Amino acid sequence: MSTQSAQDQQASTDAIEGAIVPTFFKYLVPSLVGLIAMTSASLVDGFFIGNYVGITALAAVNLIIPIMTILFGVGMMLSIGGSVRGGKYLGEGDVEAASAIFSKTLTSLAIYGFIVISLGLVFEEQIFAGLGATQELFPIMGEYYRIIMPFFFAQFAMIALYFFIRLDGLPNLAATSLAVGAAINVVLDYLFIAVYDWGLTGAAFATGISQTIPLLVMLYYFFWPKRRLKFSFGQKNWKEIFQAAYNGISEFINEISGGIIAFIFNWMMIQRGGIDGVAAITVVNYLLLLGFMVFFSISDTIQVMLSQNFGARQTKRIEDFLKTASWLILLVSGLFITALLTLSEPLILLFVDEQSGGKMVAMATELMAYVWPLFLFAGANMLISGYLTAIHLPFQSGMVALCRSLILPGGFLFLLYILLSDYRFVAALAVAEGVTFVIAFIIFLRHTPYKAVVAIDK
Repeated sequence: MSTQSAQDQQASTDAIEGAIVPTFFKYLVPSLVGLIAMTSASLVDGFFIGNYVGITALAAVNLIIPIMTILFGVGMMLSIGGSVRGGKYLGEGDVEAASAIFSKTLTSLAIYGFIVISLGLVFEEQIFAGLGATQELFPIMGEYYRIIMPFFFAQFAMIALYFFIRLDGLPNLAATSLAVGAAINVVLDYLFIAVYDWGLTGAAFATGISQTIPLLVMLYYFFWPKRRLKFSFGQKNWKEIFQAAYNGISEFINEISGGIIAFIFNWMMIQRGGIDGVAAITVVNYLLLLGFMVFFSISDTIQVMLSQNFGARQTKRIEDFLKTASWLILLVSGLFITALLTLSEPLILLFVDEQSGGKMVAMATELMAYVWPLFLFAGANMLISGYLTAIHLPFQSGMVALCRSLILPGGFLFLLYILLSDYRFVAALAVAEGVTFVIAFIIFLRHTPYKAVVAIDK
């Protein structure tokens, strides 16, 4: 590619040239729609399972979540790490290198998916036992697990394409794909669970199919004549995929830590509240998930903007994008805190009938009173972690992610579980987010946009 051609490609990128606020929202809105659509699959499943199958089935699905989260975490690490690296290449005008990391990311995910899905199905019972499930729950868990696992192959490909398609300037295609999947999931959940009464089998098929359809829609990207990223099997320097994965390690830590903390939570809630306890924390997690996905969408959008401006050495634009994202996170935090404090019980009743799950509803309402302070700090922590990933500081980003999602919540959970005999120990999550914010802010001050850009030019 000639120097002039590279400059033309660079100049055409909205992230580098466009007005700050309109460009930010141009990418944020589709990302928000897409990720909320992705999140809605879990919420819709929870609604139909809780209302039509029962709280035991709801608890059984929640027990499977840790292993699914860990597997998905590797996919996120490769996808985000690869796309951030690709964004830096595009910012530098090196489309060929961006295409190479795009190709290597997709190929690596295909190999990874085949291996982990095969092993996951072979060692099903050992996995269930390791997740802390009792023998009585094995058949219920297996009904969902055996169907949903093979669909992970499509999900891995879908998530990689989602990030790279957005990077190449087609956020609407990425968002539309996920929105179509979400709509199909609602329809299929209703048909398979509410109408045909297929129980968890129906829920698994509905989720799996709704994850495959977006992948088929995203394949349009390969027929788009103006796309910059080209796929090719003939690649060299495969060690780059490990370097890219390392840059996405904070996302991997977030996902795998979420699985570990979910496992710890499930064990603690089984000890204190039995199946009702697991079902209660499941419903609380559904409500928290929506807010966290909004924060993640903001952080994810920032990575697209910042990685390209970092490659183009545009310090002022990096700062302006960060300010815009920070104000939006403050607004979103306030809205979710208000909703959780004033509407917690009506929101919980969306997922379960009060008469059949009265004890669980009371328990979930109590838990909500201890976890809402999460929203005071979670958004800021995700933003800083995403910023550090975008400027290629994986160690620092990983440190923030590890503090907020594993080390601190795990430590505080065990401490408060020992000290308190009721359900107040769940406040450990909010305490962990607050302490993480102090650490994250200190790291940010040491790696401001100006310092980061100066460092790569040395």
